[in-house]
Amino acid sequence: MDLKDIKAIIDLMRKNAISEFELERQEFKIRLKRATNCGPTVTFDDTASINPAQIVATTSSQAGRTNDAPLGTIDIKSPMIGTLYRSSTPESSPYVDVGSEVGPDTVVCLIEAMKVMNEIKAEVRGVITQAMADNSKPVEFGQPLFKVRPL
Repeated sequence: MDLKDIKAIIDLMRKNAISEFELERQEFKIRLKRATNCGPTVTFDDTASINPAQIVATTSSQAGRTNDAPLGTIDIKSPMIGTLYRSSTPESSPYVDVGSEVGPDTVVCLIEAMKVMNEIKAEVRGVITQAMADNSKPVEFGQPLFKVRPL
């Protein structure tokens, strides 16, 4: 990882109001934390190289999913900035549609970020009641993608 990659992460932190970022691999660790009046604080231990695409994939785990949606539904929110794809190829049928039953490991869409396709899983058991993001359109961090009625 070089200085250009770290600056890109810092820019993403600023644009998305992220106050802390940490990535740890077997031989690599980076931690960024924004101070109130200063720029980010950087801790960097490097004995191996990593590319920025791997960083985006690592930060995509469960960020952005909450149970604060109205009327007993759960929002599946975007864990990152990128382009949403509802199917694996333009010719394929969507991963899920309104009325589809999903489980915690059900892939509901893909988000392309920095040329990496990230599978977004439902992480809840329920039925899709609404698709809130359009195929092949940009999505923001925390943007609701689907509404799910829990089972």
